Amino acid sequence: MLDDIVIELMTQDFILWRCLHRGPLSRDTIDQWPPDSQLPFERYRRRNIPLLEELTRVYGSCAIIARAGEQLIGQLRFYPKAVRELSGGDYLCLQQDFPFGPADDFAETGFPPFSQIKDKTLVVHCLMAGSVNQKGNPYQRKGIGSRMVKTLIEWARANGWERIEANAFEDIPIIYAITGSAGQSFWKKLALTLLIAVRIRNCKDLSMASLSKR
Repeated sequence: MLDDIVIELMTQDFILWRCLHRGPLSRDTIDQWPPDSQLPFERYRRRNIPLLEELTRVYGSCAIIARAGEQLIGQLRFYPKAVRELSGGDYLCLQQDFPFGPADDFAETGFPPFSQIKDKTLVVHCLMAGSVNQKGNPYQRKGIGSRMVKTLIEWARANGWERIEANAFEDIPIIYAITGSAGQSFWKKLALTLLIAVRIRNCKDLSMASLSKR
């Protein structure tokens, strides 16, 4: 099964406008959101699709996806740091309202072309293989995340980006179990170097680090 997984750039042919928190998605299921969810998926859809289409048009892509047949089972979202710093950008979580998610009209901002960006840094927003809510997730710890990161590194280098940044918590099992987030050792194995480590307030055993690769 794992040998058949394809790692590729997200294109405008199929926009992954929401995340894999409930498990894999496909063309047939992406617009069928959970009936028990409290999230305003229809509004997020109207906001996210134009935004991701515009980012893809301007920069070539903004996500790496892992595909098993027609099922999307992994995602790595990334954005130019210059875009994150624009008004309305902030954290850019696609299933959150502003300021944790993009402003509703952020797609209309007018993103700077690559040639006008001085700080040619890409920021990894999120990375997941399968879902922590997927029972018996068969895709975690199978090297899929590493393959997506390596694809991003190769694409970034080929397209003139000079740096990739990612934030990561310490390697604490409960963080991985709850969020599926890769820890600091995952990124260091992929040759990202530690930039800064920050202790999380009121959590004596937890810190977060920023890592970078040139």
